[in-house]
Amino acid sequence: MSADPTQVLAFETDCHIFDGCGFPAPGLHSFLFKPLWGDGDSNLYFNKTMLLALVGSIIIVGFFWAAFRKPKVVPGKLQMVAESGYDFIRRGVVYETMGKKEGEKWVPLIVSLFFFVWMMNLWSVIPVAQFPVTAIISYPAVLALLVYVTWISLTFKRHGWSGFWKNVTGFDKSLGPVAYLAAVIELFSNLLVRPFTHAVRLFANMFAGHTLILLFTIASWYLLNGVGIAYAGVSFIMTLVMTAFELFIQALQAYVFVLLTVTYLQGAVAEHH
Repeated sequence: MSADPTQVLAFETDCHIFDGCGFPAPGLHSFLFKPLWGDGDSNLYFNKTMLLALVGSIIIVGFFWAAFRKPKVVPGKLQMVAESGYDFIRRGVVYETMGKKEGEKWVPLIVSLFFFVWMMNLWSVIPVAQFPVTAIISYPAVLALLVYVTWISLTFKRHGWSGFWKNVTGFDKSLGPVAYLAAVIELFSNLLVRPFTHAVRLFANMFAGHTLILLFTIASWYLLNGVGIAYAGVSFIMTLVMTAFELFIQALQAYVFVLLTVTYLQGAVAEHH
């Protein structure tokens, strides 16, 4: 039976060093949330992470709608910020990897993925929310599945049935007997390992980052008693340092996720000889 996050939180906030209680280290219970609606024992419920994902999506759509609903030749501050973000992904990621001709049609998808992932990561450092949605594996997994299905479909569409397998395996007769071994390795890597690592890379970074921030935050409060106050100050400084570092990681992981996506799409349209 899983721990009740409310009870765990109450224990953490009441516990200090020298009070006779152990250090309430963060664990899996820190990633569990009671349903806001529905029954947690069933598959029909709505919890905090779902709410954050929904609100985050609304924020992103609202931001770009407000920025571009009345575009101007000389952009205002909001339009300029939106254009800068859009252009950064379009030119710095899509065009650089796929070229303008092949990449233009994919810009809306890649821009949407980048800002969605970034927003889901940012919830970790936003007061009240204070949790990265992508630290729950199901969210990165669904995004990686979306990319995977798009890549598979595009490869089939561009190269046909036989061309698809040649693209995925990279089979090259000139390699001799080694070509068959290399083809099996490439097949395993592309069809099985690729979607797994695409999802886990994002999930693991957000999970680890949130755990570290929780660790130092709880330690700051736990040590806030007697001579432990000096150590609490050090822990609090580490909390600030880790939060600042997490801001960098959040943007970086969103960038890496879409960069890999574009790399996969570029591989789908590339000709293999």
